[in-house]
Amino acid sequence: MRVALFATCVNDAVLPRAAIATVRLLERLGMEVDFPEQQSCCGQPQYNTGYRRQTEPLVRRMARAFDGYAYVVTPSGSCVAMVRDNYPRIGAKARTEGRGEEPAVAAASLTPRVLELTEFLVDVLGVTDVGAYFPHTVTYHPSCHGLRVLGLGTRPLALLRAVEGLELVELPGAEECCGFGGTFAVKNPDVSTAMGADKIAHARSTGAEVLCGADNSCLVHLDGMLRRQNRGRGDAPLRTVHLAEILASTEADPWSVA
Repeated sequence: MRVALFATCVNDAVLPRAAIATVRLLERLGMEVDFPEQQSCCGQPQYNTGYRRQTEPLVRRMARAFDGYAYVVTPSGSCVAMVRDNYPRIGAKARTEGRGEEPAVAAASLTPRVLELTEFLVDVLGVTDVGAYFPHTVTYHPSCHGLRVLGLGTRPLALLRAVEGLELVELPGAEECCGFGGTFAVKNPDVSTAMGADKIAHARSTGAEVLCGADNSCLVHLDGMLRRQNRGRGDAPLRTVHLAEILASTEADPWSVA
């Protein structure tokens, strides 16, 4: 099966390990993975800060970039939520305000084909055991978009539980926001920092070595706070690792998460 990778701008430009791990994982499972180079930002930053009309060209661009693929897979729940939840709104708004049908047509074409990585693995491929090996204690943070908009539910947990060597421990307050929220962290830094500190305290209380998530936007927020906290601490540092990196790791072909 041939699928398209939607890397997302955060992963592509800043944190490419999750996108690379996604390709390694999908290819190991027999997929042929393409990276359409016309893909760009999905428009989430613009849309969330009020530039909603300016997001319309990105809807059209994304639809063109991924035209012809039955499945568009991405290791980012927030970007999937942007496409599936907000692209239809953008198209409907363009239609009612007289800017034509193209954004609505583009949204309708693309939206049902875009899947978050765990959705694709569990719902389309029908697998939870992907042959991964990761001998570490892990706790999982469900990001708000994956939890509340996409309804990923137990899919990420089922995948983690099937990883050989991995001990999964429950995260207290798992359903609480980590405080990132895109531009929320910029506009409300004190509140964002307090929320992040609570999330990290909960993660530390589990004794886990790794705080795992399926959205690098959340993980970069928590990782920055953890790096500052880890300075001068005598105990083992808590690290953030994207779920795709864990699933890409095998005993025969380990994926370094150092």
